[in-house]
Amino acid sequence: MRTAEEDGEQDGERQIELEGVVSAVLAGTMFRVRLANGRELLAHISGKMRKRFIRLVVGDRVKIEMSPYDMTKARITFRIG
Repeated sequence: MRTAEEDGEQDGERQIELEGVVSAVLAGTMFRVRLANGRELLAHISGKMRKRFIRLVVGDRVKIEMSPYDMTKARITFRIG
């Protein structure tokens, strides 16, 4: 039997990774991100991006992670450009 650490999972929960485009900048480091299928969701910046002062503007392509339990919220993990 494989453990969560062997599968590369820390919580035992899989994160869904997607790419999207920032469509709106909101207060408190929150962003509206539009996915390729047209769906918009609310996203916040991950800790490392906040620590390194990575700035995001409308139109930036970003990589996001979302939980399979709540498909309306996500975490921005990488700025593609």
